[in-house]
Amino acid sequence: MKIFICDGTPDCFFTAVFYAFKEKDCVITSNSEVQLSLDSEVIRIENDTEKSERVKQGILRYDNEAVNDIMLALRSCDPLREQTALEYIRRLLQFKSPVKKAYNLPEVIDFNEIIYKITGETHRLKGLLRFMESANGAFYAPYSPDNDITELLMPHFAERFKAEKFVIHDLKRKKAGMYNGHEWIMGYAGEAEIYLSEYERAFETLWKKYYKAVNVKERPHERQMKRSMPVRYWKHLPEKNDFE
Repeated sequence: MKIFICDGTPDCFFTAVFYAFKEKDCVITSNSEVQLSLDSEVIRIENDTEKSERVKQGILRYDNEAVNDIMLALRSCDPLREQTALEYIRRLLQFKSPVKKAYNLPEVIDFNEIIYKITGETHRLKGLLRFMESANGAFYAPYSPDNDITELLMPHFAERFKAEKFVIHDLKRKKAGMYNGHEWIMGYAGEAEIYLSEYERAFETLWKKYYKAVNVKERPHERQMKRSMPVRYWKHLPEKNDFE
């Protein structure tokens, strides 16, 4: 079995597809610690823009939305995301027409499930992401999403906070989206030490007091809270950190 290892970028994935497409028994992955069988042949892929573009143009010939869908799927935390995308491409080129709604195909079901989880988390966090006002007046939102969705969130919040400066910091992936009030960029961001404004400190204190007052221990409402916000997002809520 041939195992094509890419670097996790879309172009490197499409380069890997160029080599792997005609292989009957192969795997594409960005996990360099993948379990190997005794008959495995590991092939490390280097990004080749020309080959990547050839693959993308071949896909677009049959579905002008598929490349964007595949790039969205590659943002998934699913360890099989590259392999799932490869099998989806195989089906697309086999039928030479869009297969997104071919729900009888297991490859399409798996691919759509990945897309659904990414778009669902993006939609959810548009309403749940918490911003804090820093001492310099910029707003800061730390979070640890399941999927790599910061770039998907940035246009929404740039439109919502047009005149404000803000940072959305993915702590898990050590990357951040930064908006200066006019345009946004993505960049590497490791650990961050944020000093809150006096207003933010006062607001957090007030919010914690309110939470403590309404959270009657004899009548817990954890189930309702879990429906509103999944537990995995709670670690960035000041009220939950103090009163769990």
